Amino acid sequence: MQDGLGDWTPDSLGRAGVVRPVVTAPNPVLSRPSEEVDPTSDETVQLAVDLIETMRVSPGCVGLAAPQVGVGAQVFAVDVTGHPKSVTVHGTFVLCNARVVEATRLRPGREGCMSVPDLTGDVKRASRLTVEGFLPGSGRAVRLVTDGFEARALQHEIDHCAGLLFLDRVAGAHAVYQRKVYL
Repeated sequence: MQDGLGDWTPDSLGRAGVVRPVVTAPNPVLSRPSEEVDPTSDETVQLAVDLIETMRVSPGCVGLAAPQVGVGAQVFAVDVTGHPKSVTVHGTFVLCNARVVEATRLRPGREGCMSVPDLTGDVKRASRLTVEGFLPGSGRAVRLVTDGFEARALQHEIDHCAGLLFLDRVAGAHAVYQRKVYL
């Protein structure tokens, strides 16, 4: 298992992505645990580039999981580059079959989601995180250690792959708010 992404970049997937429509709650794909994937399959590689392309055309989007485009697969893209709350930044990446192996320092923070466009909520998440997963294309196993906003984004996307929305993590109705700004 390699620490970090090494020389992996979205360009290493060697193909163009297409923008897919984002599904919103209560679409049932958002509440079902997703299936593990073969990170080397053509279908997974295409899904990976489509997630990146869809994320790039969505203002303010820092992560997008396969269930959000209607696919019950454990694949997600993240890119917190340039976000004002980011400390550690690994750039644009996609992970398959990711799991949290260590999580510490729980901190509350406000979250929103493209699949829940009208609401935001306060969610406690680990601010230090170690995640293991596989890179699409090569299938190489990687371990990412991150913190702060990138750690929050990773946990949010891993939750999507487990069939959970941020609303499933809020402490109650008092921690849910109408979105004031639409990106």
